[in-house]
Amino acid sequence: MLFMLMATDADNSHEARIKARPRHLARLQELQAQNRLVLAGPNPLPDDDSRFSGSLVIADFESLDEAQAWAEQDPYVDAGVYEEILIRPFKKVLPDD
Repeated sequence: MLFMLMATDADNSHEARIKARPRHLARLQELQAQNRLVLAGPNPLPDDDSRFSGSLVIADFESLDEAQAWAEQDPYVDAGVYEEILIRPFKKVLPDD
């Protein structure tokens, strides 16, 4: 089942984000290698593509509990980048696969 994980960055977390980014991307690449990742990316701040306000991940998990557990183990959580993560089921309509 697809889930949307929408994270909001904590204030002043840019440096922590940069340091944790390689480990964060490695986890996303692992999902991609398992054909479970639909999309992932940061939320850029207006007029500044180098700073971000959060992240969006849409991926396939067995359950909400599995999605929550995966999100809680993200390096951005350990680094204090994320202030909160909203997780909801997601229904993909387009594009058709």
